[in-house]
Amino acid sequence: MNVFTICKKFFPAVSLICLFALNARAQVIFDGNKNIITIGNAIGYYIDSSSSQNIQSIQQQKHFVKNTANVPDFGLLKVPIWLKISINNKSTAQNLMIKFDQSLLLSIEFYYYDHGKYTVNQAGELYPFNSRTINYHKFVYDLKIPPDSTVTYYARIKSSHEMQMPVFLGKKDSIEDDKLAKNILFGVFFGIILVMFFYNLFIYFVVKDTIYLYYVVYIFVVGLVQATIEGYCFQYLWPNNSFLATRSFFLLTAFVNISGLEFVRKFLHTKDFIPRLDKISYALYIVYAIDIVLTLRGDLYISYQILQAFAGLVSVYILTISVTIARRGYRPAKFFIIAWIPLIAGIIIWILKDINVFSYNVFTNYSITLGSAMEVILLSFALADKINIFKAEKEKSQEETLKVLKENERIIREQNVVLELKVNERTVELSESNQELNKTLDDLKQAQGQLVEAEKMASLGQLTAGIAHEINNPINFVTSNITPLNRDIKLVLEALSVIEDVGLSDAPQADKQKKIKEYKDELDFDYLTMEIKHLIKGINEGANRTAEIVKGLKIFSRLDEDDLKMADLNEGLESTLVIINNQLQNKIKVIKQYGDLPVVECYPGKLNQVFLNIISNAIYAVQKKFGENTGGEIIINTSHDENNVYIKIKDNGTGMDTQTQKKVFEPFFTTKDVGEGTGLGMSIAYNTIKKHNGQIIINSILAQ
Repeated sequence: MNVFTICKKFFPAVSLICLFALNARAQVIFDGNKNIITIGNAIGYYIDSSSSQNIQSIQQQKHFVKNTANVPDFGLLKVPIWLKISINNKSTAQNLMIKFDQSLLLSIEFYYYDHGKYTVNQAGELYPFNSRTINYHKFVYDLKIPPDSTVTYYARIKSSHEMQMPVFLGKKDSIEDDKLAKNILFGVFFGIILVMFFYNLFIYFVVKDTIYLYYVVYIFVVGLVQATIEGYCFQYLWPNNSFLATRSFFLLTAFVNISGLEFVRKFLHTKDFIPRLDKISYALYIVYAIDIVLTLRGDLYISYQILQAFAGLVSVYILTISVTIARRGYRPAKFFIIAWIPLIAGIIIWILKDINVFSYNVFTNYSITLGSAMEVILLSFALADKINIFKAEKEKSQEETLKVLKENERIIREQNVVLELKVNERTVELSESNQELNKTLDDLKQAQGQLVEAEKMASLGQLTAGIAHEINNPINFVTSNITPLNRDIKLVLEALSVIEDVGLSDAPQADKQKKIKEYKDELDFDYLTMEIKHLIKGINEGANRTAEIVKGLKIFSRLDEDDLKMADLNEGLESTLVIINNQLQNKIKVIKQYGDLPVVECYPGKLNQVFLNIISNAIYAVQKKFGENTGGEIIINTSHDENNVYIKIKDNGTGMDTQTQKKVFEPFFTTKDVGEGTGLGMSIAYNTIKKHNGQIIINSILAQ
């Protein structure tokens, strides 16, 4: 058991001893200034260690302890705990509601005073769901407290889980709105789970890779666990089954750990990379099997302690094996670690919220839910990366094709030598052989031409993903501003309605002005208008950025134009940088030193491909030198004189030695690793510049 568990287990007893003499008389005062308030620090609690107290005896109990935390945390208790809540209604509202923002309770008996005696409403996992007064997966009760009066309520609570009990008091409309907002938030999470579920199921049926099936099962169980924690499974799936209601959390938590471990083993190939560590997973399976048996027998408290004790151990185990395998260069392990970061962050935020380092709010309460959603999405991306394996296989096939072509060239050269030696002896035969040779050369040229076109299409294919990423950023910026803008406009419209009502009233002019000013101050109208302007400005910037990217793509996409046109080379360079921006990864600084160039008659699309090839090589050289660090630079300088236009592209990457510079324009020559390049890019660039009656000059040294 960890330190936090020990503190939570014994803290209520310590509090009872220290505060025994206080005989706390906590009282909640609701004045209506806020629509919803947290009342955890204004209620009293009593731990019924004998489980013998009833409503008659508890009213005489003088040893209620005042809770001091905004969100009471009573730890894991095997005995009931009584809450005493005295509410003084100093507002004009008569339709108040109280909400216990917890769904995993064995039972909650809420006592309210009615016709001279206390009446009880019993609900929780031990009772049918429809026994609740309000159809909601948490526990909500209507309070009938007349203005300027005080009413005392009691609640007897029993749980098989650790009890962190946020308690809220507010007007009925506000509580209903809060319920709706949280339903929508969970609906978004569950929508993500469903999308990822069907997406990976579809991929499984397409590629027939069982790893996707393991992941589909894991996603399904994750969604059920979160739905169970929030109470939706009890509400919709088994509302009349107390056996499943009391045990579903324990069973599903064990299943999610088992399915998660099995997915990790298959995804990271732990049996091949780390066979010794892989065997630990079998011991963990045994632990969770025991936990399932205990749960089915009804030993829920022991089951919860096992789950709590092994939760951290499993996380550390999975993180250890993923880091170990990532260090061995296995690419999927790196994706897996990135996917786990949001979930681990969510767990840390949840723990810090539990020990009151962070305050209880929607974000901290749903931190694990949000972390789970991000983990599911990122792991789906990690699985999608397996498509790159198929791409690597295709590149290997292309490499074999290139080897065959080179072998054909070698054979042709040898045939030429033989033919030259026998030219005087077999003139007639040489003529016939020359015809065959010319046909072979024509076929080879056609093959080379097709390979060059394939290189162009491959470049475009790689860049499409970058464009999608570039456009996605400003679009996301626009969509993220829509919701707060809609909310602010709604507030402004409501403000106009209120101001209109005040303006049309019969009150004196001074009173009207005062009321309007007070309402605007309450609404913080100046800040609201400033925020609306800011949101609109953000949407405008996102739209403008998208338009710039589309414009750059339109300029760059003229690769197949074969007509001479007057074009601005600065504009072509700029569009190329827009297209290739994704490869810069915000780590390489591009310095633009554009001169005032005249328009040039050229093939714009072909020059754009030259710029793309050269800048791509510059990026590769910089990344080869700096890796994931910053410091890389690419400088682009343009100028002209009376006869020529000059374009200089400089980088501070690895550089080239003299031998490499001599071969750089040869077809199929490349310094990149296998699968990273075909060696045709600079050859295409050289021929394109030559076609424009220009020169391409290299000046480079190896970096020290």
